[in-house]
Amino acid sequence: MPQETIFSKIIRKEIPADIVYQDELVTAFRDIAPQAKTHILIIPNKLIPTVNDVTAEDEQILGRLFTVAAKIAQQEGIAEDGYRLIVNCNKHGGQEVFHLHMHLVGGEPLGRMLAK
Repeated sequence: MPQETIFSKIIRKEIPADIVYQDELVTAFRDIAPQAKTHILIIPNKLIPTVNDVTAEDEQILGRLFTVAAKIAQQEGIAEDGYRLIVNCNKHGGQEVFHLHMHLVGGEPLGRMLAK
């Protein structure tokens, strides 16, 4: 069984977070160290450590990440101007918490995706 993360405790509301959305499949909350005016993490309630651990049975959950992202972008007023969805995987991808999560960032011009 995968090791529990800080995100597991946020899902269960055992530690405080600014939760903006939660249903039976996903939870979304504001990042504590935002990289843009809007920076929200959307996570599956099921602990999936990395993208490499995704299975076919997770497809509904992963689809929900995207539909919730679109809904939150509308609520935050950033949908029309645009936003970025980021999923990091493992060390080279910049993943820090090993509970799959999507970053919804926007509210300002974000520039190029990669510096190269």
